[in-house]
Formats: sequence, structure tokens, C-alpha cells
Amino acid sequence: MSKVKVAAFSISLDGYGAGPRQSLEHPLGVRGTELHGWFFPTDVFKKMQGQSGGSRGTDNDMALQSFDNVGAWILGRNMFGPVRGPWPDDSWKGWWGDTPPYHTPVFVLTHHARASLVMKGGTTFHFVTDGAESALQQAKAAAADKDVRIGGGVATIRQYLVAGQIDEMHLAVSPVLLGEGENLFAGINLHELGFKIVGTFAGENATHVILKKS
Repeated sequence: MSKVKVAAFSISLDGYGAGPRQSLEHPLGVRGTELHGWFFPTDVFKKMQGQSGGSRGTDNDMALQSFDNVGAWILGRNMFGPVRGPWPDDSWKGWWGDTPPYHTPVFVLTHHARASLVMKGGTTFHFVTDGAESALQQAKAAAADKDVRIGGGVATIRQYLVAGQIDEMHLAVSPVLLGEGENLFAGINLHELGFKIVGTFAGENATHVILKKS
């Protein structure tokens, strides 16, 4: 049965999923890259960059599993890029170059219309202007019997969490204290939402926690 899931989403020990003041120079907010120190050395990440020689331990295994059975993604607009307001043109095509790592349809939440963007490797970005519920329905239809992965950012995950629409989460808890930024769970009671911890795995540079809705 298909699921709506969050996978390999990095958070700090104090619960932040992004740093403050996102910009072109700081795509993940100031100090946000520190959250992903577990991911950058892995074979999965190195291959995304066209490189070889990455690590193949538990962190890599968990990163690899996060792509299993994914048929569509949903991203908040900030995850697609730093552009705010109406799109000035179609020149911005994401953070990832010509071949993004998604390889499926990706539904981007935005208030401003833009034509769908076809990229190399099977990724097509669709820009959804009529809300998170519409994006989820479109993503489920595109994924068919596969899973929909909510890729972030923090505000987007929180929106789907509060709506009760996320079935499963894999969080990579990095040994970092950000102290500021976007806190993933502030004001959200995961226990009341029905989540239970069903697994923890010690990686080389993060602790991987699996939560599922009972």
C-alpha cells in the first residue's frame, strides 16, 4: 500500500531542520549545511555529484533506502530555489543542475503560476498554486501504487503533519546544535498525532529514527 512519507530528513539535536536566513549563498539557511554532515560523505551523495569513493556504511544504507519505492515528491518553494514572489522568468531551474536527484514528478508548492519544467533523468517539476491538498492529490495520482515523499522544507512537512497526512518519517538526527532557524516540531504533539518510534539506527555521523503512525 502506498504511503506519504518523509525520508532522510536531517534535523539538529535541538530539532531544527533548517538554519535562518536562507539565500542563494545559504540554500539551507545559515549553518544549515551542518545538518547534512552525515549525508555528504556517502556513496549516494557522491554519485549524485558524478563522483565516486563515498562511504558505504549505515548512513549510506539509510540514504539509499530513502529513495525506495518513491513515485512522486512534494517540495515547498524554498526547496526549489531562493526566488521570492512572482517568477521573473524561467531561468531558475533548481539547486541541482540539469539532472536533479528526484527522477520522478515533483510538485512544488507556490503562490505563483509557472509552466511545468522537464529536466534530465526523468524529473519534471510541476508548480502547484491551489494548495497543499491539491499537490498531494496530484502527487498520489502521479505515484500510482508507489509512495509520495515530502521532501521539505520544514514548513511544508509541518503543514502535512498537522493535517494528519504523513504516515511515516525517517529523521537523521545530526549531532549539531543550531539554536535558531526552523524547528520541525515546535508546537506539534507527535504522540497525539499517533506516531510511535519503531526503529533507531546508529550511523557513522547521525542517528536515524523511524516513526510510523499507529
